[in-house]
Amino acid sequence: MKSLFPDSKILSEAIIMISLSAMLHYVKLFALPQGGSVTLGSIVPILLFAIRRGIKPGIFAGFILGLVSLIQNPFIYNPIQVLLDYPFAFASLGLAGIFVKNHSDSNLFKPITGVILSVSIRLFFHVISGIIFFSEYAPEGMNPIVYSLIYNGSFLGVELIISIIIISIIIKRGILSVYR
Repeated sequence: MKSLFPDSKILSEAIIMISLSAMLHYVKLFALPQGGSVTLGSIVPILLFAIRRGIKPGIFAGFILGLVSLIQNPFIYNPIQVLLDYPFAFASLGLAGIFVKNHSDSNLFKPITGVILSVSIRLFFHVISGIIFFSEYAPEGMNPIVYSLIYNGSFLGVELIISIIIISIIIKRGILSVYR
């Protein structure tokens, strides 16, 4: 059976990226009342790790980040909601590496497509949680699906833009391929 982390260097890198993401989570540009916030690129380390190391290690690192985020800033309403909003949503960030084969390539299309896909799937988990558990917060007469999309899209859309800008700069400068 092939190991998720074939050597200690990749495991160490995962731990560093999870820690960096957890620290950046405290640098909030704004926070929403029922959870969710825009940070100074707190998901970028996990996205970069997934782009650099692949989807399996990326999903694992994202899953662990979700658990760390749950400990850092818990918003607990229901056990299923916790799974959707924390480990499942953050694990989806690992999908950022799905299209990337050559990590030293400075072409932005594949990694940015993976980032958009992974954040979109994270949005999906948050929207499902919002529809099921937080529809009571929707304004009178507003469809809970629309409300959840607007609420969760408002912070994840900004987080996605910040992440794309940072990742684009890092990839264009070739930083990912420096330490193999």
